[in-house]
Amino acid sequence: MTSSTGAGRLTLVLGGQKSGKSGLAARRAEASGRPVVVVTPAVVRDEEFEARVERHRADRPAHWRTLETFDLAAAVRDAGAGSFVLVDALDTWLAETLESAGVFVGDQVPDTELRAAAEDGVVAALGAFTAAVTALDVEVLVIAGQPGLGVHAGGPGARLYVDVHGRAVQALSAAADEALLVIGGRVVRLDPEVTPEPAVDPLLREHGDTQVPPGAVDLAVNVQPGPPSWLADRFAAGARDLAAYPDDHAARAAAAARHGRPPEECLPVDGAAEAFWLLAQVLRPRLAACVHPSFTEPEAALRAAGSSITRVQRDPERDWRLTPSSIPDEADLVVLGRPDNPTGVLDPAETVAALARPGRTVVVDEAFAEFLDDARGLASRRDLPGVVAVRSLTKLWGLAGLRVGYLTGPAPLIARLGAARQPWSVNTLALTAIEALTAPAAENERRARAHAVAALRTDLLGALRAVPGLRVWDACANFVLIRSERPGLRDRLLHHDLAARRADTFPGLDDRYARVAVRDRDTNARLVAALRAIEEGGSA
Repeated sequence: MTSSTGAGRLTLVLGGQKSGKSGLAARRAEASGRPVVVVTPAVVRDEEFEARVERHRADRPAHWRTLETFDLAAAVRDAGAGSFVLVDALDTWLAETLESAGVFVGDQVPDTELRAAAEDGVVAALGAFTAAVTALDVEVLVIAGQPGLGVHAGGPGARLYVDVHGRAVQALSAAADEALLVIGGRVVRLDPEVTPEPAVDPLLREHGDTQVPPGAVDLAVNVQPGPPSWLADRFAAGARDLAAYPDDHAARAAAAARHGRPPEECLPVDGAAEAFWLLAQVLRPRLAACVHPSFTEPEAALRAAGSSITRVQRDPERDWRLTPSSIPDEADLVVLGRPDNPTGVLDPAETVAALARPGRTVVVDEAFAEFLDDARGLASRRDLPGVVAVRSLTKLWGLAGLRVGYLTGPAPLIARLGAARQPWSVNTLALTAIEALTAPAAENERRARAHAVAALRTDLLGALRAVPGLRVWDACANFVLIRSERPGLRDRLLHHDLAARRADTFPGLDDRYARVAVRDRDTNARLVAALRAIEEGGSA
C-alpha cells in the first residue's frame, strides 16, 4: 500500500458481469508464486447462484485454500504472511453486511439512523481490512463488480446498495497500490488523479550555508572543520579508481554491520537530504506528521510529493520533549529528529518507540547522532516495526561537500527505495567514506571528536546561561538554540560580525530565536560577549 513500509500490497480489480475480472484475478494469484487463499462469503440464496458458486470453485486449482467468512481482516491474518489472498467478491460481502445490519426491509426506505450505522460499519470493516493488509507481508486482490454502471436502481434498498458499493470501492481504490478495470477481457489500469504539484514554502528550503555574509564568523553551519588526514589519504588513493562505476556493496555491508543489521536493511545515500526526498516520493503517505521545530527538508519533500501534512509542535516549556499522544492516530508517516535540530533535545528511545505501529512509517532523522556518546541510535533497533533511521556522516567528520549518509529500515522498504532512484547515485569517494567511518576502527576517533565538542558545548552553555535575559536549552550535538527577549536576534548578532543560523525558518520559532554552532573557545567567548551586549541594551 502506498504509505506502508512495503509489507502488504493491495490490488483492486473492477468489472461487470462476465467481464473477465475473475480470470485476471486467478492468473495474478497463480503467477504470484505464493500460497493462495480464496476468501468468499458462505451465502447461497438460490439454485442458479449456487451453480455459479460451484463453477467458480471448480475453476480454482486444487491446491488453493478457501476461507468462507465475512471477516475480511481476520481472513488476511488467518492466511498469514507470505500468502496471496483473493477476496471473491466485495459485492456479496457488502450485500450480506448490509442485510445483517437490517437495512433491507421490503420496499421501504431504510431508516436514516440505521442506514448511517450500517455505512459506518462498512467503513470500519474495510479500514480494519486494509490495516491488516498493511501489517503483513501479503498480497491481496479484491474483486468487485460495477453495479453503479448499470441502469438506475429501482427500489430504495437497491439504491442504498449501489450507493454504499460506490463508496466502498472508492475507499478500497484510495488504499490500493493498483486498481484495474476489466472490460471485455481487456485490462485498463486506473491511475490516481494527477493534481498540480503544490508550492513549497521557500523558507523550508533555507539552510545555514546561505546565511553567512562575507567577513562574518560562521556560526550558522553546524559542520566540523574537516575530515581526518587518514581519510583524506583514503580519498587520494580512491581517486585513482574513479574510472570504475561506484559499487556500494562494501559500504552497505559496513554501515549495516555497525548497527547489527544485514546489508539488505541499509542503503547508502547522497546525504541525508536525498533520503528524505526519496522516502517522500516512494511512500507518498496520506497524512504525514512532521514534528517541529526541526530540519525542514523532510516537509519540503513531502509537500512536493503531494502529501497532506500536519505539524506537531514541540513545547519549549517542556524543554522541547516530544509527547507521543500529540501525534494524530491517522498519521501513516511520522518524521522527527533525534537529536533534534535546532532544539538539541534528545527524546528517549522509548518515546519514539511508542510511535511505531503496523501500517505507519516513523522516519527518525539521526543526522547528529554521531555526536552522542553511544552513536548507534535507533538505527540499531530492528524490533520496531516501520522505523527508518536516516544517518549523516557529514556533520562530525566535516564532509558536507561530499554528501555522505545512509539509512536503515525494513528490507522490503529498502528494496523499494533502491529500485526507485537513479543508478550510481552515491559516488565512489562518498562510499569510501561510509565504509571507513562506520568501521570499528573509526570508533575511537569518533568518540574523541564527540567528546571534544561536548566539552566546548558544556562551557558555552554555562556562559550563555549567565547572560541576563537570554534563554538557553540543553543540547547534545554541536549547536545550541537560544532565545532573546528582543526581536531580530540574528540581525543584532550580525552587527558584531557573527552569523548565526536564522531560526524563523523553522516552523514554530520566530526571530527572537537563533541557532549557534559550537566553535573554539575564543569564538564562543566572542559570541557570549556580543549576546551580553545585546541583552543589556548596549548594542543595536
